[in-house]
Amino acid sequence: MTKIKVLNARLSFESLFRKATFGGEETKFEGTFLIPKSDPKVDEINAAIEALLKERNKGKPLAADKVCFKDGDTIDYDGYAGQMSIKASSAKRPMVIGTDRAPLTEEDGKIYSGCYVNAVIELWFQDNQYGKRINANLLGVQFVKDGQPFGDGVAASVDDFDELDDVSAEDFL
Repeated sequence: MTKIKVLNARLSFESLFRKATFGGEETKFEGTFLIPKSDPKVDEINAAIEALLKERNKGKPLAADKVCFKDGDTIDYDGYAGQMSIKASSAKRPMVIGTDRAPLTEEDGKIYSGCYVNAVIELWFQDNQYGKRINANLLGVQFVKDGQPFGDGVAASVDDFDELDDVSAEDFL
């Protein structure tokens, strides 16, 4: 396994305080980290992946969908163009801290998809009954700064609703 510290990455699809759900079932704690293609960390991650492939897969490459590090230009999501994305997950809740290294909770509202974070991940090679892959364990995340939230980030306002007089639920059936 290879431990890597990703700096000032934009967080996407975050499930750091509660396990993500897929098909109605809880899966893992996870996050996807967006790194500009020009960042030197991209070369470090690629080198670590190549070393794992050399050591564990006789140097043979894996299909792109079997590697956790992807070219954002091939992914049709807001903010991914010009970036590399790396998805990391953990069965255990990762450490989540603020700029002062104090623990953060979900209620703090500091961590959200679109903010910038530092992350510590660990790359590893999977070779089992589910196939061969390069995966990333998520060890910890540190909030760095606010960013534009993904999605519209707009909540409903009281002005979005009409004032109702004395009506009963039966009026809506």
